[in-house]
This record gives sequence, C-alpha cells and structure tokens, in this order.
Amino acid sequence: MVARALTEPDRLWRRSEVLARPCPIPPVPGVYAWYFHDIPVAVPISGCHTMHGSALLYVGISPGPPPHNGKPPSRQTLRHRIRYHYRGNAAGSTLRLTLGCLLADKLGIQLRRVGSGSRLTFADGEALLSNWMDQHAYVAWTPHPAPWEPEHALIAAWALPLNLDQNSHSPYAIQLSAVRRAARTSARELPIVEATWRPL
Repeated sequence: MVARALTEPDRLWRRSEVLARPCPIPPVPGVYAWYFHDIPVAVPISGCHTMHGSALLYVGISPGPPPHNGKPPSRQTLRHRIRYHYRGNAAGSTLRLTLGCLLADKLGIQLRRVGSGSRLTFADGEALLSNWMDQHAYVAWTPHPAPWEPEHALIAAWALPLNLDQNSHSPYAIQLSAVRRAARTSARELPIVEATWRPL
C-alpha cells in the first residue's frame, strides 16, 4: 500500500546517501515523501504525519501523468526526480523553489533571473539551499507503475502544507502561493545575475 510505505518506511534517507554511488533509489516510476526536522517559519505542521521527529510536508511523483496531446509519456524515474530535488535548482524543482522562498531570509538567498533571464533560480544561493537540505530534509519512496493514480488521494487525505497542486483545501496554500508569487515578481524586477554554482 502506497500510504503505508510512505508513512511507515523502514528508514528515511538523506541527501548524501541519495547522491552516493550506487544510488539506493530504483530507476522506476513511483511516489516519494519529504520529511523535515527543521520547519521553515510560518509553515503549519498541525495534523502532519511525523516520524523520528521529522514532519511529512510534501509528496511528489515521477513521472507525471501521460500528456493528453499525443506526446510520448515522460521516462523520468524516482531516482532522477529525487536526486534533482536534492542537487538541482529552483527552475526545475518546485520543492526547491518553495523551500528557497520560505528560507530566503534565514539563508540569505534571493530568487533571481539567470542565464538569458527566462529562468528563475537562487543563483549561487542554490548551494546554501542544498546544504540546508542535506542537514534537514529526508525522503522516503515507493515504486508504483502509475504514480499519478494514488497522488490525488494522498494529497486529499493528508496535511501537506508544501504541496500546492491539487491542494487548494489546505489553509496554507494561499499564503504559500503569495510568498512564491512575491519572490517571482521581485526577481523579474531585478537585473540578471550570473550564477557560478553548478549542480553536482
């Protein structure tokens, strides 16, 4: 059962373990759950599932549902997606975007335009965000051939304050959306910066 696998996993995995070789995450479709033991300010955790002192705040899937426009389905896997959340940037990870916006003051980072100006990341601040995740973010996962099928039920049933998609019933969704929107607006009003940090 997907819900039990994510709320009663044998263990939670940290960044250094996920990025190790060989990677413990199977290269298959599935559902993953993110736990945090340092909760960003203002994020409500009432009703959230906890394990070993960490709160489950976000659930994701890989790949997403097949497109309806005739394009081939994504070949992305649990391994690719979870590793990207841990080492990528805010332009490709909604989890990193959310965490960076919530932790901006604490980490001294800011969402900015990079490259041609169309992408928004935390520039060199992505390294600080990765370090924070290494210390405070843990993940569990379970394979599933069609992960989009259980996703909606999990988001509907659980308190997941960092999920926005399909989570309009969350009382925190409006506040979180406003925080992310303000960060994007500010970034687009600032000059483009050159980021020297690159993902691992």
